[in-house]
Amino acid sequence: MSYSKEDQRSSTNLKKELTRRLIVRALIQIAAIITFFSITLVVGKLICAQYTWYDDESLYNILKYFEYNAPFIAIVFCFIGVIIVLLSAWRKSLGYLDNVLEATENIYHNDRELIKLPTELIEVENKMNQIKLNVRENERATKEAEQRKNDLVVYLAHDLKTPLTSVIGYLSLLRDERQISEELQEKYLTISLDKAERLEDLINEFFEITRFNLSTLTLELSRVNLTRMLEQIIYEFKPMFLEKNLQCTLHSDSNITMMFDVYKMQRVFDNLLRNAVNYSFENSTIDITIRQKENTVVIVFNNHGNTIPEEKLQRIFEQFYRLDTSRTSKSGGAGLGLAIAKEIVELHRGEILAHSENEIITFEVRIPLL
Repeated sequence: MSYSKEDQRSSTNLKKELTRRLIVRALIQIAAIITFFSITLVVGKLICAQYTWYDDESLYNILKYFEYNAPFIAIVFCFIGVIIVLLSAWRKSLGYLDNVLEATENIYHNDRELIKLPTELIEVENKMNQIKLNVRENERATKEAEQRKNDLVVYLAHDLKTPLTSVIGYLSLLRDERQISEELQEKYLTISLDKAERLEDLINEFFEITRFNLSTLTLELSRVNLTRMLEQIIYEFKPMFLEKNLQCTLHSDSNITMMFDVYKMQRVFDNLLRNAVNYSFENSTIDITIRQKENTVVIVFNNHGNTIPEEKLQRIFEQFYRLDTSRTSKSGGAGLGLAIAKEIVELHRGEILAHSENEIITFEVRIPLL
């Protein structure tokens, strides 16, 4: 588990606060001992002054001894009091340590019981309870992601059989039936090619899953004209636009040049544009807008499609999460495109947001100028 600078500062402040409390408590106890001793001495002298004492009385001699040696005795008593206070504070701190160690073991217990600590450790209690809730939430998210991945692999393995069977079947017909007309040959070859391309897509999804799980993304930065790059990507998508009769427009006030990893950011824009095409209404438009706000470049993708429910928007960047859960859909991939896009954008110290309302789907990418 990694800790941010904010977490480290919070821990440092917590240590300082606990130390300050122990010191303040010790000083108060020492002051109380000194005050008690001083009051006792004064009251004792006042009481003794009310009586007539004789030299041959033992109690008189003891009291005289205390009077003559009052400074020394006061120092001894104060020293003993300080030792007692320090031992008490040390014991108290060990007690706090035992409480924290016991609570630490409880963090990873899979139960709903919250951690309870002494009042003095209320900040530690709150922090540990937050950690426990985060651990449980991470465990839940990990299990869900693993289950989705396993389900996806099973689905993909099953889906591989369908196009493969079709390809083998039509190719077998072409081989065995010598008298097939040219029209049927063309039809069978077209179907076989379509199925082979679908088979390739499914195999690529398997590789995508493997790459996402095993690779560590690193950046290779270079200066790029963002406007020209998006114009090129839009041009390459023209065949996909024609299939649904979509219009794609790019709005940019000027040529914006910035530093980023070309290959990885191309993957981000490719995923977002592909997502826009797949989930757009036919005969609609896709709008891409580039604008610069101070030291941040904002790229907005807008398309017209079915409004995405809020609960799906909150999970849209999760690994292996697909908006379209139907296995018959050709638009649904492995559910990694947006998750990878998010990771790449965050590697550039940026953020990616999703919004959907009134049949308009918006993805906004914000990248700081390096």
